[in-house]
Amino acid sequence: MKKDNKTVIYWLLTGCILIFIMVIVGGITRLTHSGLSISNYKLISGVIPPMNEVEWNDAFDLYQQYPEYQKLNYGMSLEEFKDIYFWEWIHRVIGRFIGLVFIIPFLYFLIRKQLSRSTIKKAIILLIMGGFQGFLGWYMVKSGLVDRPDVSHYRLAAHLTTAFLTFAYTFWVALDLIFPNKKTIDKKLRNFIRLSLVVLVIQIIYGAFVAGLDAGWIHNHWPFMNEGKLMHETVYIEKSPTYLNFLEGKSGVQFVHRTLAYIVVILILSIWYKATRLDIKKWQVRGVNALLIMVGVQFLLGVLTLILAVPVWLGVLHQVGAFILLSAMIFTLHRFSK
Repeated sequence: MKKDNKTVIYWLLTGCILIFIMVIVGGITRLTHSGLSISNYKLISGVIPPMNEVEWNDAFDLYQQYPEYQKLNYGMSLEEFKDIYFWEWIHRVIGRFIGLVFIIPFLYFLIRKQLSRSTIKKAIILLIMGGFQGFLGWYMVKSGLVDRPDVSHYRLAAHLTTAFLTFAYTFWVALDLIFPNKKTIDKKLRNFIRLSLVVLVIQIIYGAFVAGLDAGWIHNHWPFMNEGKLMHETVYIEKSPTYLNFLEGKSGVQFVHRTLAYIVVILILSIWYKATRLDIKKWQVRGVNALLIMVGVQFLLGVLTLILAVPVWLGVLHQVGAFILLSAMIFTLHRFSK
């Protein structure tokens, strides 16, 4: 049978879809403050949720031993606990399912010799990235089980960014098989798209910082932060030394996220402008047009999410927008690369 056939492509694209679903559920988990509802990690038995009242009470008793219940949710009812438990449980189940979807078909394709040597190497990298993503998830949860009833925003950013990058690489590998013959139209434009991708990833990291610090619930105005100010004074006086304001301060992190949004828009407008001045092919046209449309949609979602003080549905939609924008960037870069 032909190596790297359509079945292999469908396998990789299925992985992309599952990671996409995983990110959506992860966003809901974060925005509903459900991520610390399961304080232990059981790889196999953890797939089965509590099945009766005794098991639910045991799970609830365990939750009550940790800071989130003691400092934030004291007095929560069992029914309320079940609601937050559901999102964290489904998030973990999807993660395990993704692992199976990657590992089992990979072994099947390997045994049937349906993968080229290059694809085997790339698939192994994907498996490592997926395993590391799972580790980061638990490492993140651990940070909220000690003193603070919240996870480290650094660990949250690492967990989310790794998910985005795992998706991006999976999509890239699939594109390598869908479009085996690639040709660079303009190296300067390709390198500019690469730079734009790096800035977009940094923006995604800062989006995770905003989520981890709950920084979306302050300065809920646009285009100014407050009272006609582009930069509120709390941006640079909240933390000491000053640079920590832009890594750990709510106002500073939100300011950086706002500023990077403008930069991402300018970069993508530049990509579109530069590309339209070249004699480009159909899929390249579609890529740059998708970028232009999605950056507009994502910018609007970001503004609405801010001024409406992050309703859950809009916060999730904004995260979905980031995911689709990254997809468009990866596709466009692939179409302009060798």
